[in-house]
Amino acid sequence: MSFRSRRVIFSTPFYMIFQFFLLKYTFLLLGGINDTYVMILAFLIGLLHLIPMFFETKKSTIVGRFLTTIDGVWMWASLMFLIDVLVIYIICLFMPLSFEIKVILLAIVPILGVYNYYNAHKLVINEKTIKLDNLPQEINIVHLSDVHFGSVRHKKLIRQIADKLKELENICEIAIISGDLADGSSVVGDDDFLALKDVNMPIVFTPGNHDFYPGLENVIKACRKAGIIILDNESMEFECLNIFGLTFSFGDRAVPKIDESLIKGGFVNIINYHVPYYWQEFSKIGFDIQLSGHTHGGQFYPAVNFAEILFEYNRGLFKNSLGKYLHVTTGVGSMDTPMRWGTDSELVILKLKK
Repeated sequence: MSFRSRRVIFSTPFYMIFQFFLLKYTFLLLGGINDTYVMILAFLIGLLHLIPMFFETKKSTIVGRFLTTIDGVWMWASLMFLIDVLVIYIICLFMPLSFEIKVILLAIVPILGVYNYYNAHKLVINEKTIKLDNLPQEINIVHLSDVHFGSVRHKKLIRQIADKLKELENICEIAIISGDLADGSSVVGDDDFLALKDVNMPIVFTPGNHDFYPGLENVIKACRKAGIIILDNESMEFECLNIFGLTFSFGDRAVPKIDESLIKGGFVNIINYHVPYYWQEFSKIGFDIQLSGHTHGGQFYPAVNFAEILFEYNRGLFKNSLGKYLHVTTGVGSMDTPMRWGTDSELVILKLKK
């Protein structure tokens, strides 16, 4: 059983308790209902959170993906309703609110939900420029991460990415994926990434933490069938680039030695590492650019604000005193809930210029 599955099983009883109190105090604003009905609703929401996972990790189906998506949307809505309800109760401490005003304030959540859902499914292309001394040749890289192929975002997302990459074939020379191609919420089949085989540029992938949850061997097998180059603690040269893919260390997997032996003169040395950690150390070794993801930029407010505190480098392009760069993308897919607010589902063109 994967870490993700254990996490869902362990958290579900607490999730049900949270749902009970959220529903209870939300309904109290509207007149209230019997606690027995609230308990039944909370129990059903807990089952919706738990049961589809057992089927999806064996065989993904339309019904399973639909139920998982509903659960994901409701998880986001639950957080928003919690904030909304707290605000309403605080206001009521100082002034009475009519029934109609309470309904209007609660309606903010579904209205925001429409925008969040739409924004999460809109794949945008952003551009950033990296200026390097002694650059052998100018080159454009498509950087993406955190696709999170699974029950919430499935083959349609892979097709969407492939179409965007095909649009960039005459602009960019190579695409680099910084981990979490899969997320572990559903099984990964051999043919699931085949749409990417139609892209006429090399696609390089280095595994992240979520790629282990559906079985790393399944993700690698699907990548190979789609013609994706896998850098699992290994290097490759492409034109003026020397790319080293550092796989997220998970479980008993040994961490390879990262030292100056990985640096090649006359090349732009890139380390592709899922998490935006150890940038200063990698810079001192000699890597010119680190490509990372993992944070999703916080994905939606107010999580965006917490992510800015939690991660020193949450999203964007950074340059240090050594003249080295770190790029942290907000990712393509979404984790658990298909909602975005304040961040993009993005592919980023990194323009390496002299």
